[in-house]
Amino acid sequence: MANPLTPDVLVDPVVLTRALVDVESVSRDEKAIADCVEDVLHKAGHLSVRRVGDTVMARTKLGREQRVILAGHLDTVPVNGNLPSTVVDDLIYGCGSADMKGGVALALHLAVTLPDPRYDVTYLFYESEEIESEFNGLNLVAREHPKWLRADFAVLLEPTFGAVEAGCQGTMQARVRTRGRRAHSARAWRGVNAIHAAGEVLRRLETYHPRTVTIDGCTYREGLSAVGISGGVAINVVPDECVVDINLRFAPDRSEKQAAEHLQEVFKGFDVEVTDSAPGALPGLDAAPAREFLGAVGIEPAAKLGWTDVARFAALGIPALNYGPGDPALAHAPDEHVEIGKIRDGAATLYRWLAP
Repeated sequence: MANPLTPDVLVDPVVLTRALVDVESVSRDEKAIADCVEDVLHKAGHLSVRRVGDTVMARTKLGREQRVILAGHLDTVPVNGNLPSTVVDDLIYGCGSADMKGGVALALHLAVTLPDPRYDVTYLFYESEEIESEFNGLNLVAREHPKWLRADFAVLLEPTFGAVEAGCQGTMQARVRTRGRRAHSARAWRGVNAIHAAGEVLRRLETYHPRTVTIDGCTYREGLSAVGISGGVAINVVPDECVVDINLRFAPDRSEKQAAEHLQEVFKGFDVEVTDSAPGALPGLDAAPAREFLGAVGIEPAAKLGWTDVARFAALGIPALNYGPGDPALAHAPDEHVEIGKIRDGAATLYRWLAP
């Protein structure tokens, strides 16, 4: 197909957002959009462009003292009757408009229209953020081309509705098992009911008081929740096992090891199995480019309550912030949309920060 990202589209981040939305790019099917992005970056001339899989990297080589990264994922959740895009008043509707093609449009617009930024800039347009981490394009780059990720600071253009969200919470998934002894339900006294025993697990959750932690002026509130429960054999059998699925969101001052130890403490006496986890990221506000970015935005940062790929940058020693035009509350919704005004404001902010 002809590339819809034509020169007249690239100069306007609003028009560009809509063009990107109209290129369907559900996770693991990002080739078409990656081809379009790679093509326009090659044509820019002032950028060195590389690609691995459906992740595209472009970078300036101006010899600046510091390098920053602008990053955004190209994939979306499955389409839900919300393509092609539509415009109603000041809103662009369509799959991925908020999460996060509005943010991708800002990075791509700057990549092709700002040849001499005040920092050297690496632009990363990566695949498969919305699914299992093994497919994540940042993971792929970190493993195969770690030099691409060398930088002093990064902005992840995730939806924040124009706010600056610093760092992110860590997340941990666990299973708490209770065990019993099977018996016929007509002679229940001969067994031990594992589902009844799970009541104590739920009581501990009900009385749990999550920490509130302030780091660099950003307040992170932790959370511990039951998100699933399973048990039972048949309607006439006392069950011998019950599993409560637990999700912990922890402040970035805790390591994954400390978070796991906290779960063991909360559910002492029970079988606790951690099944998945990802570390948080500290705010990262001390880097000079971060301070200058905050000055360009003109608002105080808030804590990111959730997990994003800033944690992947933090793990590499790169301070990173979340900033994008989309509203995170609209991500993945059938009526997902982004405000045109937020796109224009975001483009102006990034230009103020990066223009020499």
